[in-house]
Amino acid sequence: MSKPANPFRCFNSSPEVIRLVVMMYVRYPLSLRNVEDLLFERGIDICHETVRFWWNRIGPLFAADIRRQRVSHMRVFRHWRWHLDEVFVKINGEQHYLWRAVDHEGEILESFVTKKRDKSAALAFMKRTLKRQGKPEKVVTDGMRSYPAAMRDLGNLDRREVGRWLNNRAENSHLPLRRRERAMLRFRQMKSLQKFVSVHANVHNHFNQQRHLVDRKTYKERRSTALAEWQILMA
Repeated sequence: MSKPANPFRCFNSSPEVIRLVVMMYVRYPLSLRNVEDLLFERGIDICHETVRFWWNRIGPLFAADIRRQRVSHMRVFRHWRWHLDEVFVKINGEQHYLWRAVDHEGEILESFVTKKRDKSAALAFMKRTLKRQGKPEKVVTDGMRSYPAAMRDLGNLDRREVGRWLNNRAENSHLPLRRRERAMLRFRQMKSLQKFVSVHANVHNHFNQQRHLVDRKTYKERRSTALAEWQILMA
């Protein structure tokens, strides 16, 4: 098998700088110009449009690499619980819906944008998630009727769980994106929203060390490991 082409070969800047730019913009609630100013303080002079171009071009490649590693790792677990939820987002003043699947450890599995919130949208979202992530043991949802209707067609309605506060994990997963949405002054196209949430979810998973569950020493070790792994993505 031939080695894949180097994704950084067409850029004049070093891969280290490109990785830093993509990480800063996607991981933190910063605007394009915020990233430009922070990099200038480090002696790196680039335009905010370069930041936009780099994350659009390289960000999805990083996200795909992270997703491949995590999917292969998580498929070995048998007791896998999914949490499904949806939240509205505004695109040019028009209401759309962002569907999200989160696993029992808080990892974002899939993000899917639709114009409607009905059975067809729920079915498309769940088929996409099952194809990419495999089958869960339990699926936790809220009381919306679209979920049981879609799961009945898929033949896994017996795996559904509904209860008060059971789905807080999925609902809390929307908070990082809401912060990014404010920094970006919302989204202008459905396609750009789908692209960003996919990249943002995988980068968030990579650096999310759940610091509230571990001691300081363990957290620092995990943080260093995540940063070291980021530096060798697509190398």
